[in-house]
Amino acid sequence: MAESVYIETTVVSYLTAKDSLDATTRAHQHATRRWWRGRRKHYDLYVSPFVIQEAGTGDPTAARRRIRVVSRMPQVAVTDAVTRLATLLIHRGAVPKAAQVDSFRVALAAVHGLEYLLTWNCKHIANATKRVHIEECCRESGFEPPVICTPEEMLEE
Repeated sequence: MAESVYIETTVVSYLTAKDSLDATTRAHQHATRRWWRGRRKHYDLYVSPFVIQEAGTGDPTAARRRIRVVSRMPQVAVTDAVTRLATLLIHRGAVPKAAQVDSFRVALAAVHGLEYLLTWNCKHIANATKRVHIEECCRESGFEPPVICTPEEMLEE
């Protein structure tokens, strides 16, 4: 059985967007596309209702590209256990209150036993100062935390 990856909306956005004029964003887009072409087939990929909803917003043409990608992936469900862990992540300050959806992303991956959470959200999720607190909350709740990383970190070169 392949390892499992929760695909967060930023990954889908970087995958499907036109190349950015910003050099850092463009590099992230290229790393995402390299991972997608070369590595995704080695994993079972999952999204959530949050990703589906977010993928469908914004520019209609870009939204169609994002939806085409995420509509093929199975969704993990928001359960009572997910809600409890997401609430704890906020209550403990592991994820800022203003980023409540991000607490659900982490909780969805942890509660459903997904090994990885793939994201470019380095402010609230893939952040070394947040990871320790996120992992503590997950383990305290009886769940193994996902490895939170960017596509670049999952490239094998």
